Amino acid sequence: VQFTPDVMPSDLTGFSMYKKDSGTFEYQPGSVMCNLLLADEINRTSPKTQSALLEVMEEQKVTVDGITHEVPSPFIVIATQNPFGSAGTWMLPEAQLDRFMVCLKLGYPKMEEEIDILKGMQRREEVHPVITKEELLAMQKEADQIFVHEELYQYVGELADRTRKHPMIDLGLSPRGTINVLQMAKSVSFLNQRSYVIPEDVKDVFQDVCAHRIILNAKARVAHKDVAQMLEEILKHTPAPKIL
Repeated sequence: VQFTPDVMPSDLTGFSMYKKDSGTFEYQPGSVMCNLLLADEINRTSPKTQSALLEVMEEQKVTVDGITHEVPSPFIVIATQNPFGSAGTWMLPEAQLDRFMVCLKLGYPKMEEEIDILKGMQRREEVHPVITKEELLAMQKEADQIFVHEELYQYVGELADRTRKHPMIDLGLSPRGTINVLQMAKSVSFLNQRSYVIPEDVKDVFQDVCAHRIILNAKARVAHKDVAQMLEEILKHTPAPKIL
């Protein structure tokens, strides 16, 4: 969905349309009735449309005219937000950014990547699926069952607590963010074909899960510190458990 100011919540959630031949209202599915939704430039649409999408992300369902419809499973949302040219747009506030598990900054591609892009424009190769929906759901279920040692729960909790008590951070990691750190660490363990989480898994995902949830204060700006440096500092000064 290309998000623009005229995109309405019903464009996402769907609406009821009167059918003259049957004399009844029939539900017309919206854009969220899919497995993978790309919300392109989400900050360019109105807050009420943003909220409609965020509600579906949280509840995994929509309610139209009192009737609830489950979204397909799995349901994955990728949203883009351009930090430049944002005048007159509605940037997502902190509480809404918190709904997204990770935040990645793309930046410019490397030279070799840009050459691949140029070559790809000439080829226009056909895209083929590499996994089925059922296989993805099975992997998600298996990743959820990854073992986490008690000391790793303590480690993740300690990292979260340090973001909240750091003298240069105004807004630390939320409880939802703490849960996401552990979920992502489990996923990394699964991708590395392990049945248990290790401290390195937590360290690998900590920056991407936390960066969009942290707000620095004036002390950090005076010291010329950014969020990445703060998180790296917290990782460095928080002892990781040694699990055999």
